[in-house]
Amino acid sequence: MPLLVWAAVAALVLPLAVGTQLALTRTGRAAAVVRQNLTQGLVAPDPAAGTLEARRTGAGSALRTLTAESSARRVRQLLDVAGRPAGYTMTRVLWAKLWLPAAVVLAGGPWLAEAPSTLGVLALLAAVVVVHHLPEVALWGRGQERQQVIGRELPDVLDQMMIAVEAGLGFDAAFARAAATGRGVLAEELVRTQHDLTAGRPRRAAYDALAARTRVPDLRRFVGAVNQAETYGVPVADVLRVQADEMRVKRRLRAEEQAMKVPVKVTFPLLVCILPALLIVLLGPAALGLLDSLG
Repeated sequence: MPLLVWAAVAALVLPLAVGTQLALTRTGRAAAVVRQNLTQGLVAPDPAAGTLEARRTGAGSALRTLTAESSARRVRQLLDVAGRPAGYTMTRVLWAKLWLPAAVVLAGGPWLAEAPSTLGVLALLAAVVVVHHLPEVALWGRGQERQQVIGRELPDVLDQMMIAVEAGLGFDAAFARAAATGRGVLAEELVRTQHDLTAGRPRRAAYDALAARTRVPDLRRFVGAVNQAETYGVPVADVLRVQADEMRVKRRLRAEEQAMKVPVKVTFPLLVCILPALLIVLLGPAALGLLDSLG
């Protein structure tokens, strides 16, 4: 009987959910396509295309249908911040967001049908929500680590640019040199920005794209300072020196802050793990002796 109830609920809920998803995603996708075509000068918009990658396969069409534009946009931003790591393509992430909840329902549905309870339903719903956002959480974690690495590498890269500018190179040449000779995550982003400049993209737009792609506050502040220096004619070498000094001070302050947090983080393991064992070692023999004397 519970299986029949679950089948009836699924037959009623799934068509409504799919219809609502289609109604919400089609409108946003068509509007996004119209905006893209207006900016690119295209003539015939493709209403089935969206911000997802164009696919001719049935699986790609189903993915575009089942994925909202806001979800695809959020995944794309997370991929950009994470540096598009190997194995984390947009298509795989979006499919994972769809298949993981389905796998949880298939695994927990029979168990819940045998022993139905309100707590079991809530646990299953919570598990579905968690695994649905699990790929985004993984990307977010990769992005946070990458942002920290970029923040640590930025002062040294600015020093390299400052030395090149003071040696007589222009800022564009110094930027290209730092991108070509650098190593690490920030150097990869500089190389990508240099490719944009080589392809003819305006310098301000390329730098703004770098800041938006990485979402590192220090790098965004540096890009704003460079754009402002270009607008008002401020010497770029002075801007680089000031920015490098400020970022180095902030890096030292962040290190001191992390060092000050260590005692607080150690307190809980000390109280839970070490202190009970220490009390047993110190007070155990005395307690045993007291019990023997009383007995």
